[in-house]
Amino acid sequence: MLPMRRRNVLGGVLGAAGSLAAFGTPSAAFAADAADAGDAPRGGRDRPRPVAPVNQEVAAAHSLAYKSLPQDAVGVDTEALMTVHTPEDIARLRTALVAEVWKSADGRLPDALPEVERRVTAPELPEFTGVRRIDRLTVRLPYGLSSVVFLLLPRRTAHGRFALYHNGHGELPDTMRRTAQALLDAGYGVLLFAMPLYHWNPKELRDPADPGTPVVVESHNDLGPWESGDFSTLRFFLEPLAVAVNHVRRVYEPPSLQMIGFSGGGWATTVYPALDPRITRSYPTAGSLPFFLRSAPPSPRPTTGDWEQRRDRHPIFYGICDFPDLYALASIGEHRRQMQILNRFDSCCFNGVGHRAYEPVVRQRVQVIGGGHWELLEDATHGDHTISPFALSVILWDLDVNCAREP
Repeated sequence: MLPMRRRNVLGGVLGAAGSLAAFGTPSAAFAADAADAGDAPRGGRDRPRPVAPVNQEVAAAHSLAYKSLPQDAVGVDTEALMTVHTPEDIARLRTALVAEVWKSADGRLPDALPEVERRVTAPELPEFTGVRRIDRLTVRLPYGLSSVVFLLLPRRTAHGRFALYHNGHGELPDTMRRTAQALLDAGYGVLLFAMPLYHWNPKELRDPADPGTPVVVESHNDLGPWESGDFSTLRFFLEPLAVAVNHVRRVYEPPSLQMIGFSGGGWATTVYPALDPRITRSYPTAGSLPFFLRSAPPSPRPTTGDWEQRRDRHPIFYGICDFPDLYALASIGEHRRQMQILNRFDSCCFNGVGHRAYEPVVRQRVQVIGGGHWELLEDATHGDHTISPFALSVILWDLDVNCAREP
């Protein structure tokens, strides 16, 4: 998923939507650590959900394939694709998925902690305001790979919540900056993640055939030699999330953890909350489609996805369940919800309206099982590969209004 030029179609929408309200009481650790923090500004909890029309100028520049169901969706029984019917199914599938990623017998997430450097400077990051401190968390992974996570602590908070933001495959930092800044302004502690090998993460691993030899890997699609019956390369993508969450939960005891991801980070924000119910609310953007829609138009090329997203590369993991089940696993549980965001006119991937073939099925299945919420936001306000200002305003509204009385 390559960097894409973005257009400020709705530059004023986010400002009009306002910032997220602060509420509740932060944990003692967070409050003590933020001794100089005041209350974050409060927003109106009764304000209506942001809405926006289809951008007709953008729509006129795209073919009918962006506006009608693809032939690939015809005759597909989406209900039959889903194996989740009960809470017991949720537990069974989650255990099986975790066991496959970590090749474990008990199906439990790792309990490791990162190496922590406090009060660092981070020239790798875009400039943020309202940050009291930046910590660098280093997660050591097999084969000598390491992953760096930046923890941004806000100057102002009143609720003690944290949010994870996950970027994609080397996209320009504008979406990360805009999203993380909005969360900081709303009083969230923010964890910033990058995909393995991208942005600030190192590209060097040890050769699996010769551990004494370092190998520079430029692309996820070159990870084949490290995949084996005893090791899943999905660990490179998912373990940094688990370890960083362990740290934040242990030190700050947040009442809830939110996750937002874009592109490849949208894939991570789909899969990781399905494995870890500690993620309360998730907003994956431009990150996935069920496999039956992967080769459907109108994407300018088949959206097979990167290494980690492909069923032919991870047949056991994706053989356990398809993406509609992953959406449900990420949504079901007390106070849990997921909003999948797809750009109808996305210039990269996962575009069009094929999602209309599965959206009502997943939403209804989650409602029937109960104890959670799932929905899909189709963003037709622009033609870029991004989290648009409109989509971000809906995320902030959802966290503020729908979740106002939740942890």
